[in-house]
Amino acid sequence: MRKQKSDVITFKADDSLVEALQQIPNRSEFIRSALLAALENTCPVCQGRGVLSPSQKRHWEEFLHDHALKECDDCHEIHLVCAHEE
Repeated sequence: MRKQKSDVITFKADDSLVEALQQIPNRSEFIRSALLAALENTCPVCQGRGVLSPSQKRHWEEFLHDHALKECDDCHEIHLVCAHEE
């Protein structure tokens, strides 16, 4: 079996982030795990950008005609609720 080649990726970090990362024993594994977790939890609408394009915003507003954002009584997280299910 051939081992998959790994690429090296670099990024800029401010002093406080560098200092925090220096305290972690296996920085590479920590960063890989954090990135994979972030990618698995990316917003399906903005795709992780944090903002909606004008077209996405229009679609979102249309979607909200029959849906709402509500806080869960148990876990207190915000979630989507279909108006037709209430």
